[in-house]
Amino acid sequence: MRTHQGSGEHGGSCVVTGAARGIGRGIAERLVGDGYAVVITDVEGGAVARTAEEIGAVAGLEQDVREAASHQRVAAEALRHGPLRAWFNNAGVGWDGDLGELEEEQVRGLVEINLLGVLWGMRAALASFDQAGGDIVNTASLSGLGPVPGLSVYAATKAAVVSVTMSVAIEAPRGVGVHAVLPDGVATPMVAQMKDTGLAKALVSSGGRLLTVEEIAAAAVELMGSRRVLRTVPAWRGAAMRASAMAPSLASGAMGLFAAQGRRAVRR
Repeated sequence: MRTHQGSGEHGGSCVVTGAARGIGRGIAERLVGDGYAVVITDVEGGAVARTAEEIGAVAGLEQDVREAASHQRVAAEALRHGPLRAWFNNAGVGWDGDLGELEEEQVRGLVEINLLGVLWGMRAALASFDQAGGDIVNTASLSGLGPVPGLSVYAATKAAVVSVTMSVAIEAPRGVGVHAVLPDGVATPMVAQMKDTGLAKALVSSGGRLLTVEEIAAAAVELMGSRRVLRTVPAWRGAAMRASAMAPSLASGAMGLFAAQGRRAVRR
């Protein structure tokens, strides 16, 4: 396990994007509790400022992660509070629907927010770590490991995040860890806003129960300092998704069973 130098209980600063609510807020709360100076960002400026005050973050900044320069500004703010120790690329959107159903703006937004936003954040973090190193943790998804009808574009962006995480984990200099957490469905506003009658919500809900923000926040923060690159939550669903990716034509039948199970869960 890698360790980082710093002052205070842990020392240094951390960045969490998309942290006004949901998983990002949960990650930030844990980091604050661990003694880090935490800078949180969100596209909703008022909401992220309130969250920063509520959880004790050192700054809550309005940020559109699609803008490359915005990440440099966030990095500069974090460095004001201590050496950068971790950057969590958590901001994302989850508009559901078949490829042909999504509006052009939704397709563009999914790619630019979920993928470009992560790439810009990773670049900013890599440029900001000092000789002690640090960690980049990307919020991906189990959907990035296999076919997910009804979430095809979202899943494609998360598959790209998984891929770039694995590649940059090898490219990164010594002392820098690059990781991704890949959760199944989580009880967040993003999932709540999916169409109740849509296939996506049924599949996301098919794991028996929605995971909690606290579970995923803990899994993400635990990746700091570790050598693990990808962490699926729960592990068994990760194995199932990888198996479906090996034979997507055969997986279509199983998808129907998963969808039926998920629709029962949604109705409860």
